[in-house]
Amino acid sequence: MPVNNTRNTLLRQWELLRLLPSTGSGKTVRQLTDDLNNLNFSVSVRQVERDLKQLHGAMPIECNDSGKPHGWRWIKGSSRHIAAMSLPEALSWQLVADTVKPLLPLSILEALEPHFHEAHEKLTALADSNPAALWTQKIRVVQPALPLIAPAINSAVLEQVQQALLCHHQLEVSYRSISSDQVKEMVLHPLGLVQRGAASYLVATAFSFTEPRLFALHRVEKATVLESLAHSPGSFRLDDYITSGALHFGSGTMIQLEILVDDWLKKILQETPLSTDQQLRTYAQSLTI
Repeated sequence: MPVNNTRNTLLRQWELLRLLPSTGSGKTVRQLTDDLNNLNFSVSVRQVERDLKQLHGAMPIECNDSGKPHGWRWIKGSSRHIAAMSLPEALSWQLVADTVKPLLPLSILEALEPHFHEAHEKLTALADSNPAALWTQKIRVVQPALPLIAPAINSAVLEQVQQALLCHHQLEVSYRSISSDQVKEMVLHPLGLVQRGAASYLVATAFSFTEPRLFALHRVEKATVLESLAHSPGSFRLDDYITSGALHFGSGTMIQLEILVDDWLKKILQETPLSTDQQLRTYAQSLTI
């Protein structure tokens, strides 16, 4: 038997074992066939029947013949732990890897790296036989704004920032101001970490002030977690802070904006409004918002 066929059979049977329940009357061959086809394995009922007969002699699974149609399941009391991840799990791990890596604490990220690696290996092994394994190569998320290259962040700084957030401790930083280009020493009370486009920002209060501010991580030249606990404004919620428009770098006040646009932009704004209270009206061959 060719190597590829053997590998494909093993991967299919591995998924089949994962689909078997450990309680209840079991799953019928038809149900298992549908489940595998939903995972893009393209199998027939007869093929699944052959797989189950082969696995029956090697694994603690059984055919429950107490009803019609018969159901397949794990034998009661047996271990049904299957170490390898399923195809949906591999796709999920692969899709979130690039998103969560900049946001997770390094200690947690190191614990997840084996899962990222296993997902990559799983999808690579299935690439020739299962079209779903190629899904991550067919989708991309593109930012609507001008694409920017992410600024470099000192890994030691990032680790200290994440540790301070985890432990809710104060953070002493050397921060380079973008306006004066001067490095300032300050004590921060971390509140949250936000990624905006290519840059990551620490939301924190400084010294004894209670107004949250944004500190770009790539401008933090040095960071040290302090023993003292951080102080958090009682009413602060990260989601509320983002909703307030703080990350748009304005003054935080609401304005009424009125602009003229052409017909092409009108259609874009009809599909994707600037705000929930946006109003469109025709005005002298143009559109007012």
